[in-house]
Amino acid sequence: MENELFFVLCNAAGTYQSKAKIQEGKIISHPALEKLAGHSGVGAPLQGRINSLENYEEGYMIIELDMNLIEDSMFTFSIKKMSPKLSHKEKRIRAITKLYYSNPKVQEVLLSFSENREVVPRYFESFGKRPDTLQYTSDIMGLVNKGATSFHASEEIWHNPLEINSDMTSKELEKARKSWDLLIDIDSPFLDYSKVAAVLLLDELEKYKISNYSIKFSGSKGFHIIVPGSAFPEMFNGVKTKTMFPEWPRSIVQYLMVKIKPEYNKRITQMGINFQAVKERMNLSESDLVSIQCPNCNKPVNKTNFVYFICEKCDTPYQRPNYKVTKKKIRCTEESCSGFMNVIKEEDYFFCNNCKTKLQLGKDSQSVSRQHHTTIESRESKRDVTVQEFNKELAGEKIASLDLILVSSRHLFRMPYSLHEKTALASIVLDKSEISSFTPKDANPMKVSIKPFYKIGDNQEAYYLLKDSIDWKNQSSSEEPIRRISEEFVADFTGVTEEMFPDSIKKLLKGLQEGRKRGLFILLTFLKSLNYPHDYISQKVKDWNKKNDPPLKDGYVKSQLDWHFKQKKKILPPNYSNEGFYNDLKLIDKKPLEKNPLVEVMRKLRKKI
Repeated sequence: MENELFFVLCNAAGTYQSKAKIQEGKIISHPALEKLAGHSGVGAPLQGRINSLENYEEGYMIIELDMNLIEDSMFTFSIKKMSPKLSHKEKRIRAITKLYYSNPKVQEVLLSFSENREVVPRYFESFGKRPDTLQYTSDIMGLVNKGATSFHASEEIWHNPLEINSDMTSKELEKARKSWDLLIDIDSPFLDYSKVAAVLLLDELEKYKISNYSIKFSGSKGFHIIVPGSAFPEMFNGVKTKTMFPEWPRSIVQYLMVKIKPEYNKRITQMGINFQAVKERMNLSESDLVSIQCPNCNKPVNKTNFVYFICEKCDTPYQRPNYKVTKKKIRCTEESCSGFMNVIKEEDYFFCNNCKTKLQLGKDSQSVSRQHHTTIESRESKRDVTVQEFNKELAGEKIASLDLILVSSRHLFRMPYSLHEKTALASIVLDKSEISSFTPKDANPMKVSIKPFYKIGDNQEAYYLLKDSIDWKNQSSSEEPIRRISEEFVADFTGVTEEMFPDSIKKLLKGLQEGRKRGLFILLTFLKSLNYPHDYISQKVKDWNKKNDPPLKDGYVKSQLDWHFKQKKKILPPNYSNEGFYNDLKLIDKKPLEKNPLVEVMRKLRKKI
């Protein structure tokens, strides 16, 4: 079958434009070669390394060819098969890239921010090679002319970005790292909720007397807040700050989210929410988004049911919490009675694991609260529990969360004033006062006004924020049961087969397009917790990575395997309740019955035995 390709020939003799017919991997006709080398080029084989360049007209490709005359009729060049027809989004952004990035002010802000950072261009769908950086404004247009649509930079600041590679150990990275910025990525499919989170986060920074922060629009529906590394002390508690990446910035981001959570949830509740839209975009139901807080300790309570029974024969009453009502009846609790219990009433039951408060709520008050999303008052409990008031609110942090994945080694984020492929909008810099009234049309790349993004901070400015976040992290970690479980977890998984893997893991093993690093973490911790040998895990992970689109870099996979194999303590796979993993990666379609994939395996193993 013949495929007609439209491409550009580039070599020392000049640039030529021509059509070439390709059949069975060989050039059938190539008029430009006559001009270039004095013969037809018929029979020249297609050889060479694949390069990713740019798409141009509908039905054609533009390909840069390195033409080297090897022998008569032999030419080496590269071809990357691409979609013959550009998508609407790609057409839209490619129509403005050269004009937009040719603006000297845009070039200047990109170059200024790139100092001592890794900078990688994106060619609409694929990223450029790493490591890379920008040294001159001419570098920007050089990449744009090759098809770059956006530019992404590291939050880590390096002595020499070009010396970084994926095979470096953590110690080598620490030595190469000069500093790091605190980057807060507000991630939500709803711009209005992102705006609320952004304002509250800036309020919190200002409470700590931090003024040298900057904020920009992500280009889609979120915002990026940056606090410069210069705002943090070089040493804290005898530890060099630069060596504590990503642990310390992660702690700060988590701490800030906890700080703003009550007010954020309150404001989101007042704004109202379209549950159907959330379900379509985020696969979250109303019950997933509504949380009930304990009136004593203000922590989320567990919700289950409380069932009331009465014996059909002797009228003995019986009450039972956390009971799944089915057609199957239970026997009377009286030893002398042979009757069965009938269900007469089922109510919601709430239990706080933190302070052990036990309360029951009537269905009438529950149904009213679902309509108004305000507060619920509990009734007098038959268990002699004092009447309390429960706060029922939207768990807004599930809608507009802070992306902790972005706070990881060598992770990149969109540079200020870079374009966004999906929206063709610019990642513009904003003032705090502009956030509430901001609309996407304000980020029209043809109308933006350039503002400075990066500010130099006082090296003690963020001292107390760092201190409080580390103290909070240490305290919360000591209280967290999962830590104790991971350190002491011992189980016999002998006899586990892949058929026993949970559906979420089976789905993960088919490969991912998004969230591949999170998927790798789930897979490694799951397989290692099952006590599989290292060679099995290595091969399983490599086979899985081949199914990813695109695969993770081999060097990154190797470094993760090495790190996990060195850990002496068990690191369990994340619980299903962790929204950043299974649900976000669309590995689960409904709420699992178990808390963790390992529990599912244990139950299946017991049944087999």
